[in-house]
Amino acid sequence: MPRTTDPARGTLPYSTVHLLGRGYQPVSAETDHTGLTVRGTLPPQLNGTFLRIGPNSRGAHDPAVDHALGGDGMVHALRLGGGRALSYRNRWLRSDAISGALNELPTPGPRYGPDDNCNANLVRHAGRTLALAGGAALPLVIDFSLVTRARTDFDGTLPGGFCAHPLTDPVTGELLAVATDHARDEVVLLTLDVGGRVRETLPIPVKGRPWMHSFSLTERHAVLFDLPVTHDPDAVRAGSPVPYSWQHDHGARVGIVPRGGPDAAAIWLDVAPCFVFHPVNAFEDAEGRITVDVIRHERAFDRDRLHASESAPSLWRWTLDTREGAVTERQLDSRVQEFPLIDERHTGLPYRYAFTVELGAGQGAALCGPALLRHDLATGRSDRHAFAGGRLTGEPVFLPREALAAEADGWLLTLVYDPATDRSELVVLDTADFTGPPVAVVPLPVRVPHGFHAQWVPGER
Repeated sequence: MPRTTDPARGTLPYSTVHLLGRGYQPVSAETDHTGLTVRGTLPPQLNGTFLRIGPNSRGAHDPAVDHALGGDGMVHALRLGGGRALSYRNRWLRSDAISGALNELPTPGPRYGPDDNCNANLVRHAGRTLALAGGAALPLVIDFSLVTRARTDFDGTLPGGFCAHPLTDPVTGELLAVATDHARDEVVLLTLDVGGRVRETLPIPVKGRPWMHSFSLTERHAVLFDLPVTHDPDAVRAGSPVPYSWQHDHGARVGIVPRGGPDAAAIWLDVAPCFVFHPVNAFEDAEGRITVDVIRHERAFDRDRLHASESAPSLWRWTLDTREGAVTERQLDSRVQEFPLIDERHTGLPYRYAFTVELGAGQGAALCGPALLRHDLATGRSDRHAFAGGRLTGEPVFLPREALAAEADGWLLTLVYDPATDRSELVVLDTADFTGPPVAVVPLPVRVPHGFHAQWVPGER
């Protein structure tokens, strides 16, 4: 097993994935390809663009010290329409570092904080596609051709930084976010209206400056995760692009914050120490209990600072009972998995199905795995779609078959890497035959490095 040396901690073992395997290595150029071939039949309803974002370091890189989460942001786009695969292209996001390296003018717009590398996630809101950072940097607006147009503070309505994982309320169309400000002992619950402006900010006091990478949403509440990974000034001074560490004495708790109240206060309930990068979904029942499903990591950013996760993440359910002041914790599936996905029409609402990426044994830090899982949370059954021949998949997107289709009835689109050819392909699965063969495969003439999150943009932008 590869090893790394941390001067403060000695030689440490870890499951190395970033930059060492071919599928993780950065690509060196921006490219454009048209007239892609299709094996099978692309559903004619798939009219839009599949996007994938992730780290792709430009220039020299050293896998012994490069952080798994810290490479320069790059977006990859596959355009589909009329049953054809029209084009593929990739572009670096124009952070200050990338603009300077390419001898281009800097991206216009305001700035917040020292790091503007938006490599973490993509969200579509108010007619714009936004690239997001794992820290507090302002979002970057990208256009149809993946050109970085500007930074945005939502027309001056954003009071500070933003976050990696905002959530869209499927009923109101509002975008909610929990922004962390490491200069203050607070996080801020933000609500953006359908026009893309912040209409409400709610500061929430916290101690120890925890890193809230994501949160959960219900019809009436936001659910916050105050867990033992916190902002680390020593890591900042050492130049880490991901300056967080596990603090054993920080404690772990879940906060319940009423939505829509400017003076709303959080109710905090203790949970066992852990970290959550990606919750699955949350909803509440008639008695006021809140169910929160999460991908739970036993440890993160503790002994191995380069690869974030040091345990086998799995699917858990927390039931929050504010009347009893207690949380019931239960593991739903013990397999190693990450990157959960639901039918987003059910965000914050009762739901039945969750999709996840199954990772290999000992691969808690991986960004890909050999299979996709579909969990039926009503029956407890799980189905597995495996990719043969050592092929690896990342996070998919789900598209309903039609506007009023049943939950999770539609298509999953995912990028799959084939180590035998060192190329990637877009795979389209019909959820009506989840374990069966794909309905379509689009081979790409290039490799798309394993990345973080995917997004679908319908139609022309």
